[in-house]
Amino acid sequence: MSDADAVETTRRPLPPRPDSPALARRFVRGRLAGKVPPDTVDTAVLVISELVTNAVLHARTGIQVAVRAVGGGVHARVTDRAPHRGLVPGRRHPYTDTGRGLYVIERLTDRYGVDTGERGKTVWFELGDPRAPAPAPSGWGPPDPPDGARRTVTLADVPWELCMADRQHRHAILRELLLAAASGDPLGVGPDALHTAHDANNMLSACLAAADRGPDADIRTVALSVPADAAPALGTLRDVLDAAEDATRTEALLSRPALPQSTALQKWLLDEVIGQLDEDRPPTAWTVASRDPTPLPWDADQVRESRLPTVATDDRNRITAVNEAAADLLGWDAGDLVGRRLTVLIPEHLRDRHIAAFTSLLLTGRPRILGRPVPLPALHRDGSTVPVRLLIQSQEKDDGRTVFVAHLIPRTTASPPEAPDGGDTRWPEEPREPARRARRPTMDLSPIERLSLLTDSERALSSAQDLVQGLRQVGRMLTRRLVDWCAVDLLDEHGEVERVLVVHHDPALPSPAAYEGRFPPLTHTARGPLARALRGAGPLVLTDATAYGDGPLDARYAELFDRLGAGKAVITPLRARRDVLGAVTLGRLSPDLPTQAELEFVQDLAHGIALGVENARLYDQARKVAERLQQSLLPPLPAAEHLELAARYAPSTITAQAGGDWYDGFVLPNGDLALAIGDVAGHDIDATATMSRLSGMLRGAAVVCREPPEEVLHHLDIANRLLAEEATATCIYAVVKGAGADCVLVHSSAGHPPPLLTTPDGATRYLDGGSGLMLGTGVDLPRPSARTPLPPHSTVLLYTDGLIERRDEPIDASLQRLREHAGALARAPLGVFCDELLIRLGADGTDDIALIALRPTP
Repeated sequence: MSDADAVETTRRPLPPRPDSPALARRFVRGRLAGKVPPDTVDTAVLVISELVTNAVLHARTGIQVAVRAVGGGVHARVTDRAPHRGLVPGRRHPYTDTGRGLYVIERLTDRYGVDTGERGKTVWFELGDPRAPAPAPSGWGPPDPPDGARRTVTLADVPWELCMADRQHRHAILRELLLAAASGDPLGVGPDALHTAHDANNMLSACLAAADRGPDADIRTVALSVPADAAPALGTLRDVLDAAEDATRTEALLSRPALPQSTALQKWLLDEVIGQLDEDRPPTAWTVASRDPTPLPWDADQVRESRLPTVATDDRNRITAVNEAAADLLGWDAGDLVGRRLTVLIPEHLRDRHIAAFTSLLLTGRPRILGRPVPLPALHRDGSTVPVRLLIQSQEKDDGRTVFVAHLIPRTTASPPEAPDGGDTRWPEEPREPARRARRPTMDLSPIERLSLLTDSERALSSAQDLVQGLRQVGRMLTRRLVDWCAVDLLDEHGEVERVLVVHHDPALPSPAAYEGRFPPLTHTARGPLARALRGAGPLVLTDATAYGDGPLDARYAELFDRLGAGKAVITPLRARRDVLGAVTLGRLSPDLPTQAELEFVQDLAHGIALGVENARLYDQARKVAERLQQSLLPPLPAAEHLELAARYAPSTITAQAGGDWYDGFVLPNGDLALAIGDVAGHDIDATATMSRLSGMLRGAAVVCREPPEEVLHHLDIANRLLAEEATATCIYAVVKGAGADCVLVHSSAGHPPPLLTTPDGATRYLDGGSGLMLGTGVDLPRPSARTPLPPHSTVLLYTDGLIERRDEPIDASLQRLREHAGALARAPLGVFCDELLIRLGADGTDDIALIALRPTP
């Protein structure tokens, strides 16, 4: 290289401070400007910035930057005085945070390398010298191994994706904690502890990187070569990480808090390494480690089997599983929904809200609506909306990733009971001592064990609103304690046979779902054991797997035995109130014949299951009747000129599907618009019937009498006394008169919460005038009324107390909360206004909610 081609190398010493990368960028740009092309200058500045940042964070010694222009290219070197801090080699996982600067250098430079001496380490690179061909980079080379003895630590069943995400998170919060300490705010962590934690984290990441050489499996078992004396440093790392997580939750750091499963994995990983180093503990696999909370394992079959409309999504918001009930509710084929974004089922005006809440969960780990039933509309495929109550739970896959399971309960049906801790509402596995789980199932149970099994199975069925889920819970109990496998076949109202359940514990066998589904019809020619049991015969002891008849139904039944195997089996009918509802088959691999006492116990067990099936079907019929009744009592709103109208209804989450809340809207003979809303005491079908009578009488009195609202309520109270049982109820009757600037609301209240007026600028006030006694007191007092001018584009909200009342707070606080939310939604479209109020306030209540809103639109 001639003197004409080279420019003298210039050097700049830098301290190990946070501002050193900025000083290095200015130094390099000043030395190279005008000597090499601008793009090359920008690349050199970026690479130098990455190298100096790494030196500040990891070496923490004095730094020297050297740069020179050669022809049209650049040669640069960054030197620190920490030769023992080697670079982390190996494959770079896409979730990792360490090594990103080195990855940038590999992609942007033509040549690069590292030189390590006794007094320091130099990372160098070259850019764009056009006079010489660029040799293939040789890589960074292996790091210098630390001195001292090493131990092998085994991590069993590591969810690798989650592990890499956790590694990224650890480095991010420790880096920010280090920068905070450099700026004078250590956040309660001493400098020695912080540096020790940083070194221990780098060591742990290097060990994980070195172990990441196997196949790309979701679950891996890896052996880490760890310094034998690393346990104290890793303990310090654990304490510092706990402090850093506390800082992220209080927003003292900008890094997001870890999600619960990431925190659990981090605790398990550090406990495993420290325990095996310090105490010679045997490894405990992640898949069997106790974690709090322990998410229930993800199983797509549970979505498909649920009779509640259910959709599951992954952490990218894509639908991964959907059952037929949800697809039918929303007008889709189940297969067409899988793979789509969940937003395809969300009305457009709620999509931004959903995305914001979902992003907030992933960024902060703080759930907003998980475990809370929220009333909102779902989007039908034809563009219409379907009122549902949404209940979302999170579950964990085997690889540690999160799945979100959403139940879309139609708004006119009751929600499943909420778990006491806000957790998953699926019926959990019954707690059993490990000894009982481990032993082989046997029919030789003691009287106490038999009574316990009968009681537990009946409890599972009686508490389950989803019949199949309840039967599956019973099946798990039976295969743990009594038999090797079991199957339940049911007759529907048309006499069709459906196998709703097969449970077994042999992992070598296909999924139980392979044996379930519709069966050929039960014909007079069917002579096999299933056909006999469905006609009422049994219990039948089966000893020959081939003697099942030759009809289609018999062949399907024989197939189960051929695939699952059975030394002996018992099939008995499920009989309730003299009707056969189906049959249950209990299979045993043992060749021993059941005793007479065992057969009598099987009959008792089948009788309990049959009662559970019958009760579930009766409940389902009552639910459908209540659903149709409630739908018939919620009238469509009339079309009114210069007025927008919207109404919503959400049943209680803990009571029957029909209640005493109601609303109504109709046009009077003179053209005025009449609105009514009321609440009858009670939460049962009697309250619904009373509400129906009151709403009908109010409409009749309003149309026939054509009197002011206070008189209409007076007539309604008198008519109420003529009922067989006088009802206690609250009610508001209002009439909207005029239009435009002359629009006026005239209303009278019978003990009902006051209407809320919200103006377009967000101001809110309650219309307290016109308040009188509730209906059904038997006291005759004059009923007042109030007259309120309605500004254009203002919103009047009539609502029942379920929207505001909470047992744990005074009513004034509840009313103030409603004002705040209504004011924030003052300019939202009226449908959005109502939906958002239900979402924000309806998730925490346990009472029915009815609301009706109007907005003058001249």
